[in-house]
Amino acid sequence: MLQKLTILFLFFSITFNSNAQELQAKVSVNPSKINTTVDKKIFTTLQTQLINFLNSRKWTNDQFNDNEKIQCNFLINLQSIVEPNVYRATLIIQAARPVFNTSYQAALVNFQDQDFTFKYIEYQPIEFNDNRVQGTDALVGNLTAVFAYYINIILGLDYDSFAPKGGDIYFQRALNIVNNAPEGSSISGWQAFDGLRNRYWLSENLTNSRNNIVHDVIYSYYRSGLDKMYDAEKEARNNILQALVQLQAFNKEVPNTMIVEFLLQTKVDELIGIFKNGTSDEKSKAIEILSLLDVSNASRYKDELR
Repeated sequence: MLQKLTILFLFFSITFNSNAQELQAKVSVNPSKINTTVDKKIFTTLQTQLINFLNSRKWTNDQFNDNEKIQCNFLINLQSIVEPNVYRATLIIQAARPVFNTSYQAALVNFQDQDFTFKYIEYQPIEFNDNRVQGTDALVGNLTAVFAYYINIILGLDYDSFAPKGGDIYFQRALNIVNNAPEGSSISGWQAFDGLRNRYWLSENLTNSRNNIVHDVIYSYYRSGLDKMYDAEKEARNNILQALVQLQAFNKEVPNTMIVEFLLQTKVDELIGIFKNGTSDEKSKAIEILSLLDVSNASRYKDELR
């Protein structure tokens, strides 16, 4: 079944790093919007330093086999130069985890952060300390704080997908970064008042005990659903449907949370593939729920699952 699903192609290829710990990470920096005399080689150096930082650092206490490593990709789209060596950018984050008994990679994250401002001087140390998130320069610290934040979110989602509430420790680490985040007039995305879809609210949604059912949904969708699709397709599809029922109930009780939209991004093809071979009742139920949860893709669910 999973072989028939439309695979999410990450926006650039994975580069394998033999020194990788938990991650197979790639970073790309796109300076095309920067009209400047700055030597573009600086951004190649930044890419290399960030890749080494992500892949060489030990982020957990566990050992990952090569086939268990989390594929994650970061695309920094530079938008403008705020001042010398200070850049405003957007950051696209994608991550996927392997599905049991298949070569399929199921998306965990596909998100664009609009509030990424940082300072970088070529060859500056790329370091992160959980106890000194801001570092000695807030704008320099914001570079690694943002990356460390999203790595912990990715790890939390990955661990949640393998064990009930397994990602709690990583979501708490992400929250610690939020609570101690760099501060400055050019820095945003860490505060509740910075918007409704930012790092603050994602972390809040994932650590608020009111939202515990979300972690059950993640586990049911991936471990009881996708991981069983190869051996027990009918059971797996039913488990995924029940996870969506739970997510719909949560969305009714706590509407307009960031996490619901966050979890469903990029899932439309995967969900259509899952339910395409389902019974009429399963298709009808899936259309009903997904049309409410994922309004922007409602017409696709209706057209392709009928």
